[in-house]
Amino acid sequence: MAIAQNQPPAASNTAPAKSPSRAQQLMGDIAPKMAELTDNVLFGDIWERPGLAKRDRSLVTVSALIALNRPDQLRSHLALARQNGVKEEELVEAITQLAFYTGWPNAITAITVARDVFKPK
Repeated sequence: MAIAQNQPPAASNTAPAKSPSRAQQLMGDIAPKMAELTDNVLFGDIWERPGLAKRDRSLVTVSALIALNRPDQLRSHLALARQNGVKEEELVEAITQLAFYTGWPNAITAITVARDVFKPK
C-alpha cells in the first residue's frame, strides 16, 4: 500500500496534549517511572490529602528540606510555599528557628536560596 505524500493529517477527536509536568521535564526522559510517581503519588495523592492544609504541608516540607540541606529541592518548594499562602517573612522566620535545630550551615544555605527565590524578577 502506498502512503500518500503531502496530505494534512486527519482530524483527531482527542484532547490537545497537555504540557509536560515539571517532573516530566526534569527526569521523564531518563526515569519515566520516577516522574510518574512524583506526579501521581507525591503531588497527586500525598499533597492532596485533607489532613494538612497545603500551607502547612509546605512549611513541613520546607523545614525538612532545610534540615536535610537540599537546596535544589528547597528552591522549588519555597516558591510553592509562597503560592500556598506562606509569607516570605514566615519562611525566613522558620529558617531562623531551624538554624538552632538543624545547624547553622543549613540555615545559611537556606537563606541564600530564599534570597534568590524571593528576588523580584
